[in-house]
Amino acid sequence: MHELSIVESLIDLCEENALANQAKNIQEIYVKIGRLSGIEVDLFKRCFETFRENSPFCKNAQLFIEFAPLEILCLKCNQNSILEENVFKCPYCESIEYKIIQGEDLHLMRLVME
Repeated sequence: MHELSIVESLIDLCEENALANQAKNIQEIYVKIGRLSGIEVDLFKRCFETFRENSPFCKNAQLFIEFAPLEILCLKCNQNSILEENVFKCPYCESIEYKIIQGEDLHLMRLVME
């Protein structure tokens, strides 16, 4: 249930941005959640609804979620590719030796502030 601390950190980051930009409030919050981030999206949304009530800037903010695919760099054939769900090998050479480039994190992508 690490979603609580993730949402708390997200709201803190949004508030810091609002203060830095002298905003009155935040209307929209856009995040990108990676496929392997370990974040339970429904729980994340519920936590956001709860935590935003205590935020002077995020009280009325809408949350928009985009999902990031799992992108890899194959260490054998040096190809970048996006892995399909439940497939964890390079689609070009079928190697399981790869570096994950995207898909493990949550990123704050954009804020719409007033």
